[in-house]
Amino acid sequence: MLYHSTRSKTEMVGAKEAVLKGLCPDGGLYVSDDIAGAKPDMKALMGMEYEEIVYEVFRLLLTDYSDEELKDCIAKAYKGKFETSDLTPVTKIGSNYLLELYHGPTAAFKDMALCMLPQLMSKALKDEKVMILTATSGDTGKAALAGFRDAENIGITVFYPHGGVSDIQYLQMATAEGANVNVAAVRGNFDDCQTGVKQVFARCSDRIRAERKISLSSANSINVGRLVPQIIYYIEAYKQLMKDGAVAFGDPVDFVVPTGNFGDILAGYYAKVIGLPVGRLVVASNENNVLTDFFASGVYNKKRPFVKTISPSMDILVSSNLERMLYYAADGDCDYVAGLMKDLSEKGGFEVTDEVMARLDETFDAAYADNEESKAAIREAFEKDGRLIDPHTACGYKVAQRMEEDRKDCGESGNPTVILSTASPFKFAKDVYEAIFGAFTKEDGSEPDGFDYMKALAEKTGEKIPAPLAELKSKPVLHKSVVNIDEIEKFVVEGLKVLG
Repeated sequence: MLYHSTRSKTEMVGAKEAVLKGLCPDGGLYVSDDIAGAKPDMKALMGMEYEEIVYEVFRLLLTDYSDEELKDCIAKAYKGKFETSDLTPVTKIGSNYLLELYHGPTAAFKDMALCMLPQLMSKALKDEKVMILTATSGDTGKAALAGFRDAENIGITVFYPHGGVSDIQYLQMATAEGANVNVAAVRGNFDDCQTGVKQVFARCSDRIRAERKISLSSANSINVGRLVPQIIYYIEAYKQLMKDGAVAFGDPVDFVVPTGNFGDILAGYYAKVIGLPVGRLVVASNENNVLTDFFASGVYNKKRPFVKTISPSMDILVSSNLERMLYYAADGDCDYVAGLMKDLSEKGGFEVTDEVMARLDETFDAAYADNEESKAAIREAFEKDGRLIDPHTACGYKVAQRMEEDRKDCGESGNPTVILSTASPFKFAKDVYEAIFGAFTKEDGSEPDGFDYMKALAEKTGEKIPAPLAELKSKPVLHKSVVNIDEIEKFVVEGLKVLG
């Protein structure tokens, strides 16, 4: 299977090269025209363990990895790193289901891919060294730092918005250990971080490779090595629903996905393309609802106020992975996609044709929940079902409710619905605590920090704080850099020294 840019088909590469490069030289994202033909025996997958499903899917989509390489990657990626025996358990919440994706080493769904990506990348390396550049709105950063820590011949540099992540997310990155890691806050929002990283790729990749023999790559969901592992948990969710008798094989299942950068939900689309009986894929946004507006109108407009919300990992106005979906919806018309991306860059937005919109409407719906609705959803989930959910999952919870109400109004029963639960509620303990119990005051009158809220939330609910979060309190802050947007390139270049 070969991969090429969403904006051009002049350069075709294998999976290993696509994983190593991350971003295409022309700024596009790697896609393959052969995915629809890579159909595993989906019914047979329903009887397999998680790791076996990974192997069966990977060998069809990442075809230049040998069987031995894939099996070694799988053996090293997940074993001993998760707090539950089922890596991604499916549980009931109201009339719907939660796909719990936060039981890994950093308590966020990004672990499902970022435990695997370093393994895939290490197998793809030959004699070169690689510096991973990653912009994060919260969770990708720590998951990438953990996954690539002390990886041989691989360094990692992470940028996050200064003041734009939760205090627990901040500590996860600021305390990150490893001789090969660099971390900096950026005075700006996530889109500024993401744009800055893309500009470094465009301006510096060739020069750094020529002068330092170091290639630049990405651990964001723009990397195809991030997306392929995320397909697996959609299949696993369906398998668990079958096991519990909620569906028979072939019955469609809807998935509601809290998303900002469109990567997580794009993996659901890939799962559908390779044969999983997916019904609707529902984009759940917060108040930065650029995707909701796009799927309603066909107009994408990033020129709007940026809102800081209680679901910061979705505080995004430029959804990079939408470019891949536009490529498929436009029947592989690279020139058309390149034109849309040019308009996005130069004019701040674009409008798709009616034909492209019709293709998107075949699979996708979209809605959003504002801060107050998210808080109400957190409170309702706890009071009605005894479930703690984080603010991102709360957006999905509210959107799923809205869909259910709309179906009832139309006299429709609908498909079983799975809400992707993307992070531990303890990562956002302050907002979750206050949504359920109101203000928290310490006995000594001092200002409570994230650990105070985690402890109080655990005591009030009887839920256990995930070990990777509890241990943060004793770790020293190692990364204190704060840079301006125009200093990102300098920070990257100076950070290459961790690779020798």
